[in-house]
Amino acid sequence: MEQQPPDPRGEGVGAPADGAPDRTVVIVGVVAVLAVVAWAALGGSSFDTASGTALAWVLNNFAWLFVVAADVFLVMCVVLAISRFGRIRLGADDSEPEFTNLAWIAMMFSAGMGIGLMFYGVGEPLTHYLIPPPASGAAPRSGASALAAMEYSFFHWTLTPWAIYGIAGLALAYATFRKGRGNRLSSAFVPLMGEERANGWAGKAVDLLAVFATVFGTATSLGLGALQVSKGLSITTGIEDSTGVELIIIGSLSAAFVLSAFSGLHKGVKWLSTINIVLAAVLMLFVFVLGPTVYVLDVIPASIGGYLYQLLPMATRTGAFTDAQWLGAWTIFYWAWWLSWAPFVGTFIARISRGRTIREFLIGVLLVPSGATVVWFCVMGGTAIRLDSTGVVDFAAKVKDGTEASLFAMLDALPLGTVTSWVAMALVMTYFVTSADSASLVMGSLTSRGSLHPPTWLVVTWGVLMAGVAAVLLVAGGLKSLQTATILVALPFVIVMMLLCWALVKELRTDPGAGPARHHPLHGMRDAVKAMVGDALTEQGRAGHPRLRRAAGSKARDREGGPPQG
Repeated sequence: MEQQPPDPRGEGVGAPADGAPDRTVVIVGVVAVLAVVAWAALGGSSFDTASGTALAWVLNNFAWLFVVAADVFLVMCVVLAISRFGRIRLGADDSEPEFTNLAWIAMMFSAGMGIGLMFYGVGEPLTHYLIPPPASGAAPRSGASALAAMEYSFFHWTLTPWAIYGIAGLALAYATFRKGRGNRLSSAFVPLMGEERANGWAGKAVDLLAVFATVFGTATSLGLGALQVSKGLSITTGIEDSTGVELIIIGSLSAAFVLSAFSGLHKGVKWLSTINIVLAAVLMLFVFVLGPTVYVLDVIPASIGGYLYQLLPMATRTGAFTDAQWLGAWTIFYWAWWLSWAPFVGTFIARISRGRTIREFLIGVLLVPSGATVVWFCVMGGTAIRLDSTGVVDFAAKVKDGTEASLFAMLDALPLGTVTSWVAMALVMTYFVTSADSASLVMGSLTSRGSLHPPTWLVVTWGVLMAGVAAVLLVAGGLKSLQTATILVALPFVIVMMLLCWALVKELRTDPGAGPARHHPLHGMRDAVKAMVGDALTEQGRAGHPRLRRAAGSKARDREGGPPQG
């Protein structure tokens, strides 16, 4: 299959710049989302019962599939990055990156885990410290439980989730900028489906599933952000934490999102994402300097070493020999969560990665956000653990009202607690806007035949719909059920993602930009095996059957340049 040359703008032949909305995908997607929201709002207990039963069935029967798939994605990212395929550029061979490295990393990081890190950066290490994972065998509030807390936090938030995002983003960026197809998930399946099916109902079904997952996954995160801002206002100003306050927060931030969306990718999302990175760095530096600095410096290398040492056992642990209930509540929950976000984050980082090589893309996606996440958890989570272990703060009592209170409880124990709490709330709010902006851009692209520049009204429509979903479910008390529904969407996406890997490798093998196959470093093992087999055959031929002896001798002479003998 020949590579299609990109057009002068670098978007690729067939990658529409301003495509018209796909009415079928838009209408079916909106109706399906509204139907589920109506069920959650009006059905109440029936929705909770149905989603809870379905979740239990998924976790009991397919936990192994999530574990295996997550490992496959991580291994595949590493293999592609170090192989000859890493030389392939996501665009024309002479194309340059569209964004600077700082802007690229900032947008990627903000879209991938912004609100989540604010919500769980203190909460998850603290939870594992107070209630250790069963497989760790550690006692609560001990040094062993503190180490296990950091190891599992790294495991759930660093390499593996970004490998999931990396595979989705790489397949989409390659299909869009290298092969000249639209920026939608179905375009990456052309090697398996063919052009006609990928543009037909089969492709629309894939795109609809991606839209469905994105709407609910992002709405859940927006709900988490509203909960955390509301809790912060309650702690710092005394304003009662209520559903009304949460709705006001969602409405205000949604208005900010609309302004950001109208300003475009190169202004709104880019600048807000950069502001997020700066604010997060300032907050983390403040905690590092005024918190237990030496303890944090001790935590970083010890936690990284523990994580790398335990990576294989943690990555292959299923419910066969450990507490399946804990695994389902944490590891499988996270893998399903990241998979449900893969179409959103993957599509977005593909959109901003034109002009980079596959090696540069994968190294950046895997290592840069993971490295920043490691430092964030060590500073924020490590500080909270130290404050609890030294008796400065009793976090077991402080966070009994919810995980969203843990960050503010930690900041309140340090100097200028009120100021830093306001900074944290501002950070959550800007992450809210960039997450809504990024997700809306992705859904606009998915529902406009892969357009890189979907109509602004369509982007805003999806963003308002997401905010409405979060608001309705907060009023109905269904945010937890929404999280469950998002996980359920991930089950079919495991299969979709595995097929995506197959389609990507199938197409990369035919790309001339990868260079000759004989120089492929992955062939080294195969060549070594061939050489050993050949040498063994030669030795066997010398002492064994005359026909084998003649054949082996002939091969040996050929290798040595000797004349053939009859």
